[in-house]
Amino acid sequence: MFTISEIANFLPCISRQLPYPDDAVSELLFDSRRLLLPARTLFFAIKTEKNDGHAYIPDLIRKGVRNFVVTENFRQWESYGACNFVRVDDSVAALQKVAERHRRQFDIPVVGITGSNGKTIVKEWLTQMLSEDYKLVVSPNSYNSQIGVPMSVWQMGPQHDLAIFEAGISRPDEMRRLADIIQPTIGILTNIGSAHAQFFKDEQEKLEEKVLLFKDCPVVLYCSDNPLIDNIFRRKDFQNKTRLSWGFREDSAFRITEKKVERNHTMVTMNGKEFDIPFADDASVENALHTVVLLLHLGFTAADINRKLALLTPVSMRMEVKEALNQSVVINDTYSLDINSLRVALDFMNAQIRYKRKTVILSDFAQVGTLAREAYAEINELLTNNRIGKLIAVGSELGRHRDLFTMPETHFFDSTADLLAHLNRIDFHNEVILVKGARHFGFEKVTDALQLRSHRTILNVSLPALVNNLNYYRSLIAPQTKVVAMVKAMCYGLGDVELISELQYHNIDYLAVAYTDEGVNLRKKNIKLPIIVLGAEGESFEMMISHNLEPEIFNFYSLEEFEKALSHHPEIQEFKIHLKIDTGMHRLGFRKEDLPELTQRIQRNPQLKVASVFSHLAAADDPAEDNFTLLQIAYFEEVSSILQNSFDYPILRHIDNTAGISRFPQAHYDMVRLGIGLYGFTSVAADQPHLQHVATLRTVITHVRTIGAGETVGYNRTYTADQPTKVGIIPLGYADGFPPELGRGAGSVIVKGTRVPIIGKVCMDMTMIDLTGTDATEGDEVVVYGEANRIDDIARSIGKIPYHMLTAISKRVPRTYVME
Repeated sequence: MFTISEIANFLPCISRQLPYPDDAVSELLFDSRRLLLPARTLFFAIKTEKNDGHAYIPDLIRKGVRNFVVTENFRQWESYGACNFVRVDDSVAALQKVAERHRRQFDIPVVGITGSNGKTIVKEWLTQMLSEDYKLVVSPNSYNSQIGVPMSVWQMGPQHDLAIFEAGISRPDEMRRLADIIQPTIGILTNIGSAHAQFFKDEQEKLEEKVLLFKDCPVVLYCSDNPLIDNIFRRKDFQNKTRLSWGFREDSAFRITEKKVERNHTMVTMNGKEFDIPFADDASVENALHTVVLLLHLGFTAADINRKLALLTPVSMRMEVKEALNQSVVINDTYSLDINSLRVALDFMNAQIRYKRKTVILSDFAQVGTLAREAYAEINELLTNNRIGKLIAVGSELGRHRDLFTMPETHFFDSTADLLAHLNRIDFHNEVILVKGARHFGFEKVTDALQLRSHRTILNVSLPALVNNLNYYRSLIAPQTKVVAMVKAMCYGLGDVELISELQYHNIDYLAVAYTDEGVNLRKKNIKLPIIVLGAEGESFEMMISHNLEPEIFNFYSLEEFEKALSHHPEIQEFKIHLKIDTGMHRLGFRKEDLPELTQRIQRNPQLKVASVFSHLAAADDPAEDNFTLLQIAYFEEVSSILQNSFDYPILRHIDNTAGISRFPQAHYDMVRLGIGLYGFTSVAADQPHLQHVATLRTVITHVRTIGAGETVGYNRTYTADQPTKVGIIPLGYADGFPPELGRGAGSVIVKGTRVPIIGKVCMDMTMIDLTGTDATEGDEVVVYGEANRIDDIARSIGKIPYHMLTAISKRVPRTYVME
């Protein structure tokens, strides 16, 4: 821990103001929404293309923060009271420098992991295997970026005797800075692959960048079977290092002489010793062998390692939000636990703004060893500052320090089995429940007990993919251009408040829904963002006014009806409305000739204020219609300019939709409307590689049987087997929104990485698939829509579009929201 004056002394300051030079700093903060311990926090104001941390300084001062690293003149905040300011040229570089100096205080083994894939899995498996033997400090989740690495390293403390940190890069000239922060004593290169390939000319250049992590590292660990990797570690600059190479090559330091793959595990003979890896896929085996070699280097015996391998479990690397009992939700984060990962999980929990009541189910911090009493006081402060109302603690250490926990409601149990035996006596109702535990506590049983059971078919919704897509389209527009998120029809069938909470967390400017009841539902779930109702109807204007929903006004009738509704609320002034212009689609909207009367009526009614004027492009995605689209934009420019000039206050303009954002940048105006692109789909081919799938529809095989040649399957006997055929049943049918058109061989699903056809007719509640030639059985997962079975390709094959497929997914299919 440093004081603010010590930090100022080793940062390259432009200027400083330190009225409280002895303030101790224990918390580094770059996102104002993650503030936990104001008095001990140092905030780094970071500028990005879309945001500026300096804008949040006044609010942070009001919340009790008084230590700041800034790049602007700090005199502008003098009126908020005396605070410590350190001004630098680059706030991110300053954050990295602080972490680098902190790292120098510790002389313990530090494992630095990099590679194209597998970094997080190797880190998590090492955590599972070493937590009994070391007091670990580990990167939380995938904190491996230019900001994530310093935040991870900052968590090092005198109680730790081994550190494990990830380092990820996406562009040239990034790794050297991370190497200076981590200063690894043991380096692991997991592999080299295609991730971030667009920023490097070839894999060799990418590999050269990654191995910079090991420039001062005395020990490096890698698989020598890849010639590209093996060659780079044979260079002169690596000759003085201990090279823990492994693979089938005869000169590997850890040579594999036999590898035998069985159904669920792999036997590997390495340097004459057998290792039983509880996975069969190549990627998992490679990741596990990295851990085996490291443990051999650390002095563990083969017997010790096999015992630890047997306990390995797949790493989900994600938090999942699932429906729970009694109108609650449960956040499943049960694969690791340390104080820093608890902070991350609490931050994600706070994004679930629908729920006022918060519960945390927490295990002992097994992977970091025995904590000092002061650490439990800090955990209590962390939970208290996050307004946790109920703590359910499992483990002897938490129980021994129960006197330190001050939540309004607390429960302590010796074991997970003890908790499960008493779980039905604890009242859960309309709350968000975070289940956060060290792996060996088996908290997935707790999550299962809390989860609302309904349907084995599940729609997984990836919140990081949603944010990726938002950020991609933001990168195409100017920083000051606002974004309207189209969230009508339950976010195109994916859910509502869970996705919108994430959008709100990432500073979306506006929401748009089709009907009033959609907007009312969001208000009831504590969504505070401005909401445009595009299908505003006269009968619902009273409800819109009472819930502060902003109507689209598209003709004089709707204007008159809304004025009548407002007249019953004389106390309301300048209620925001959005004027629709018909530029050629000829559905709704005013025309140019309507403007004189329209502007006069609005000007003489002080209860109205025009928030925006907008129109709808009819064919922005169709190059054949570009001339028509340009005519629409020209007409909108003319009409909207007249409207803007008719009022003495600013009026926003917007016309671009998802396709228009990239194809017609001249029409970004003040705001753009992002719809299907937000959810991972676009008809613009150049944009699609930058988007990520938000939705994955999964189910399971519930029954398998083999039928003989000549036998038939399903209604009307539309499928006849021409050979002995292995038939699987999946609990998914047209009542779930699965298109009947995909039956009779027209569609397929993915089972254990293999594409298998749909046979017979799609039924109301189930579908039959041909599993012939596979080893699939009951309980195996089936991917219906996903990266390997793209929903846009499926839609195209049956004459539909992704909108149809997404919005058709029935409400009876549970949505699970995933945070990677």
